Order: sequence, then C-alpha cells, then structure tokens
Amino acid sequence: MTFLTHDKLVIVGAAGMIGSNMVQTALMMGLTDDICLYDVFSPEGVAEEMRHCGFGNVKITATTDAAEAYTGAKYIISSGGAPRREGMTREDLLAGNCKIAEDLGKDIQRYCPDVKHVVIIFNPADLTGLVTLLYSGLKPCQVTTLAALDTTRLLSALAKRFGVTQNEITGCATYGGHGEQMAVFGSHVTVAGKPLTDIVGSDEFPVQEWEQMRTDVIQGGANIIKLRGRSSFQSPAYLSVEMIRAVMGGEQFRFPVGTYVNNGKYNHIMMAMQTHLDRNGVSYQVPQGTPEENAKLDASYEHLCKMRDELVTLGIVPPISEWSKINPNL
Repeated sequence: MTFLTHDKLVIVGAAGMIGSNMVQTALMMGLTDDICLYDVFSPEGVAEEMRHCGFGNVKITATTDAAEAYTGAKYIISSGGAPRREGMTREDLLAGNCKIAEDLGKDIQRYCPDVKHVVIIFNPADLTGLVTLLYSGLKPCQVTTLAALDTTRLLSALAKRFGVTQNEITGCATYGGHGEQMAVFGSHVTVAGKPLTDIVGSDEFPVQEWEQMRTDVIQGGANIIKLRGRSSFQSPAYLSVEMIRAVMGGEQFRFPVGTYVNNGKYNHIMMAMQTHLDRNGVSYQVPQGTPEENAKLDASYEHLCKMRDELVTLGIVPPISEWSKINPNL
C-alpha cells in the first residue's frame, strides 16, 4: 500500500464507536503507516481487530498513556469527549467536554508542540476546538473542527427530496455554529443545474417545505439518535478522516470546517466559514448570502459568544484579554 505520509497519526477516543470507525477509515484510505490509538479506556481491542483486518505494513499501537500517545504525533483527530444522548443538545455538553479539551490542549503543548494539524469533533465542537487551540499553543490554521455534518445533512435532504444523486446538488453549506443556531445557506445551491432560489416558493417546493427542511437539518443529529438509539458515529468518523487527509496533502475536503475567526466582525471564536484545507492548514473567507442568511450567521456568532463567555465564568478559560499570555498566536 502507498501511504500519504509516514507521520504519526493519533486517534483520540479510539475505544469508542466514532474513534474505532476513524481508525478503520484511516487505514482503508492509506493515510499513514503509523497509527496510534489512544483512550482512557483501553483501545487494545480495537487495535487487535484492526490488525486482524490484515492491512499489511502498518504499525498500529494502542495506549491509555497520554505521553506515549502524543509524543512524536504529527496529526491528531479527537473524538474523546462524552457523547450526546437523546434529549440533549450539543450545548448541554459544554462544561465537561471543554475541560477535556483543556487537558488535550495542554497535552499537545507538553508532548507534541510540533504537531502539524488537529481535528476536534467532540461536542460542542466550536467550543472544544477553541479551548484546545488556546491551551495547545498552536497557530489558528492548525486546529479545525468538524462542521461538515450539517452541510452533508442538507445535501442529503435535498437529494432525497428531488430524487437526484448528491453530486447533482451543488453549493450546499451551513455556517456559524455546529449547533441549534447554525446558519443554513441555500442561496448558492443548485439542484440538477437549477438554482434552488428558483424552486423555493414554487408548487414543486413551497416555502414552508423549505423552512421545514432547514429545521430538520438543524435537528439532524437528534434525528439520528431517535433512529439509531445513539448519536452519529459513522458520518463524523468518515468526514473527520477526510479532513485530516486533506491536510496531509490528499484529496481536497469538500465542505466547510470550523476555524478560528478574528477579523473585526467575528472575533475570538471558532465557527464554520467558507474554508480550504491543505498542507498549510486551514484558510477561510467569510461567506456572503442573502440578507436573511447573513443575519442568521450573525445570530449564530452571538450564540457562540455567549457560550464562550460562559467558559470564562466557569473558569475553564481566562478573559479574552489574557489569551495571548497562554497562546501568543491568538
């Protein structure tokens, strides 16, 4: 097998359903021949089953020791937080998972400060990613969060509704927070070559149906919990590995990701933007939609700021004015 890199990839939370799926996906994609599985619960069973797959010339290690896991790491994907359960919002996980993110950031600074890129997917991802970035000392371009699930849920809903394949839907994107206040953009979408704006409001696709679809997209994670009895694991695993593949120099990532934004309008926050991932990390542009869509993006930002400020109140992060003392890159 030909690998994209020989650098060490660490999968955090590897004993769980998301983590174990990430491991198998990374191996199937041939990302690297050096994969470390890390979890506070022993991931040895996952590692052993991956070895039984017969992937060949790949070193698969498993550990519950942070120093062993992170030392020498060049890429990290972390799903190492508490899962969302039925009846919970992503925001309900704020305090506990952000404390986990603080520890992760400090471990990165302690054991692998020369890591190239970190992908955070445990919820609320915008805040856990922000906390990880702050305490890791990394540059903003080196830490991203999984926001693509919202976009792929919109893509899926439109493809099912109009009876087309997903590659016949273009321009799908959701921006802002990965939560109940996300901004669903439809103004750039085409369906089999036809602008969605020409379809919405017609007999074929009434405005009320489009509004319900946007609500269903926002509630997509809760719907998976109802359908499967547990939170999403296959889709976040696959998309997060696609993200790390892009920064390893592989195939371009197709969807928005969460990134650190500080541009005068949106400040000191992690949120989904119009992004590009490559070996240099993440770069972004602020998306422009209709006045209504832009207003929803502004509202999503305000919601994220309230949660960020709650972290200050909880003592998980200091006031923003002190962030540069912890991470000079911010």
